[in-house]
Amino acid sequence: MESIIVRQHVTLADVAAHARDSYGDFVKAVVDIQRQLMAMGGEMHADDEALLIDDGSGQSDLWGINLYPEEHGSDGFIEYDSMINLRPRQGNRTTGVDDIATQEKIAAVVARLVQP
Repeated sequence: MESIIVRQHVTLADVAAHARDSYGDFVKAVVDIQRQLMAMGGEMHADDEALLIDDGSGQSDLWGINLYPEEHGSDGFIEYDSMINLRPRQGNRTTGVDDIATQEKIAAVVARLVQP
């Protein structure tokens, strides 16, 4: 599957299908916390990031995550880990998402967009 932009919602079954077609048990995604949307399905987070930037997103609002559809409803559903998250100028010095408030914004966008 190719990267898609999720603007309204996607089902958990759709997320699982993207996972099966990419890495098996997870799918890479990039969340725009400002515009409240996400892209998913790229081979690398940078693919989804580029798609969103081309669509009008600002790079500083984009955060890379992995979604594990089999873990939906648990803490293991969202993994905050991506090379695109490494941005010392924004105070994020790891590939994770160090700021808890940013994690909460990401989780809120994902919860709104991914419907069971």
